[in-house]
Amino acid sequence: MADFDIIISGGGVAGLTAAALFGSEGFSVLLCDPAPPVTNGDDDGADLRTTAFLQPAQALLRDAGVWARLSDHAAPLQIMRIVDAGGPTPEPRIIRDFDAADISDGPFGWNLPNWRLRREMVARLADLPNVDFRPGVGTASLLTRDAEALLTLTDGTRLRTSLLIAADGRNSPMRSAAGLGVKTTRYGQKALAFAVTHPIPHENVSTEVHRKGGPFTLVPLPDRDGLPCSAVVWMEDGPEALRLFHLEKDLFLAALQERSCGLLGPLTLATRRSIWPIITQIADRMAGERIALIAEAAHVVPPIGAQGLNMSLGDLACLRDLAVARKAWGIRKCWPASNVGARKK
Repeated sequence: MADFDIIISGGGVAGLTAAALFGSEGFSVLLCDPAPPVTNGDDDGADLRTTAFLQPAQALLRDAGVWARLSDHAAPLQIMRIVDAGGPTPEPRIIRDFDAADISDGPFGWNLPNWRLRREMVARLADLPNVDFRPGVGTASLLTRDAEALLTLTDGTRLRTSLLIAADGRNSPMRSAAGLGVKTTRYGQKALAFAVTHPIPHENVSTEVHRKGGPFTLVPLPDRDGLPCSAVVWMEDGPEALRLFHLEKDLFLAALQERSCGLLGPLTLATRRSIWPIITQIADRMAGERIALIAEAAHVVPPIGAQGLNMSLGDLACLRDLAVARKAWGIRKCWPASNVGARKK
């Protein structure tokens, strides 16, 4: 039976970040996920959403050794623009800008495509000899004790760890195995996510256009094929979102142009469309015996204000600080002696 200081179930952006962070701190880490990460934006199954990392998250990514790989692909978010486009037809009626320069020397955050996050984080894990990444393998069962957690993987491997981190999504199998419940609220809304190019530069302005049904957000991305590029998150009531999702391309582009109020000129699809349900969900507890929940295993929030993954990285920062403190006190005082010094051979 193999031993690891930390086992992470779930290889999404949060799980990959956790593996890089704890690996960078010198812990022996196993990361597993039944679905290998899709690291090319044109491949089937690629996550076409984007994530805006706020300043505390950037610091954590630097600690994890991944920010240097990401910075060249990130678009800074210098201004947050709120547009009231209510009324019979979508048109700007009230516009308010909030400039990061009023409160900080840096931007509010930096925006990156999720598929690229996966690519660069996987590359970082390959540089860490104390991190064992097993894509295509999931966690099948869990038994916890006062001193350790015992896991069986889907390939039959049995493992022992001092801490299991559940980063396996809103339907987290490990959360269920630990007997931790959740409360879910559904809003009857869905969000379309995709990227567009446009003739008018975004000038590092993130724009939210508000109307009935939900916000329409244009978030800056680096240029694509020599053209300014933005990520779009378009929230609508569920039936309307599904109707838009299934529109033929020309009809969809016409609806897209109207909803954007033409703020960046004619928009051209740069990626395929994806659609996501809008819910909130929170676990009854964030931790149990030898298990900690992070990211959507712990809490799901709508894609407004860059809260989701930044909350998840806040979880990680707290968990990292606790783990490092315990390690400084002496692992033998806090973890069973059988787990001390275990490393990937």
